[in-house]
This record gives sequence, structure tokens and C-alpha cells, in this order.
Amino acid sequence: MTTAELFFVLVSAGVVLLLFRLLRAGKLREKYAALWALIGTAIVVLSVAPGLLESVSRVLGVQIPSNLLFFLAILLLLAVCLHLSLEISKLEDETRILAEEVAILRLQQESFARREDATDG
Repeated sequence: MTTAELFFVLVSAGVVLLLFRLLRAGKLREKYAALWALIGTAIVVLSVAPGLLESVSRVLGVQIPSNLLFFLAILLLLAVCLHLSLEISKLEDETRILAEEVAILRLQQESFARREDATDG
């Protein structure tokens, strides 16, 4: 194993350990942890078996294996961006609904307080 391969194995193992620590501390939700675990596993596999990327590149007709790696990384980043955009949209909708419900509750509370003042006075 070369120094570079050992470095990548150690980095990927560090990512996996960090992932588990964040998960245990409750700072990362399970649905996101699965994605990062998959990425960490892929990095470990490619670090341990660098010939695998070359073989896949040959099968797909990609001349330089690093080009395939960059393409896959870009696809992954686009998928993460799309997923996070969907999550943000969902949270914006939930925030709007909550703000509307709070406004309705405030109106009801003010109306109730005015009725009580009218009956007390």
C-alpha cells in the first residue's frame, strides 16, 4: 500500500468515525448519515482497491479514471444540492403555516381578552 493510499484510507476512516460521533451526539439525523456513510464506504473501497476505478472507467469508455471520479463527485454534489433545496422548500412551507397559525391564535387571544375586559368593566 502506497503512502497516498494509506492517507486516503485514514481520511475516509476519520470521516466515518466523525459521522458516528455526530450521529451519537444527535447533531446529524439518520437520513443524512446514511448518505455520508455511503460516501465514506465508497472512499474506503476506492482507497483500498484503486484498480476498481480504472476497471469501471474502461468499461464505461472513460479514458482517464480521475475524470470518472470527478463526474461522479459532481453528480453527488448536484444530488445533495437538490435534496437540500427540497428540504428548505418543505421547511419554508412549514414555517409559513406555523406563522399563520400563531397569527390566528394571537387574534383569538386578543378577541378573548377584549371580551373579558368588556364583561369586567
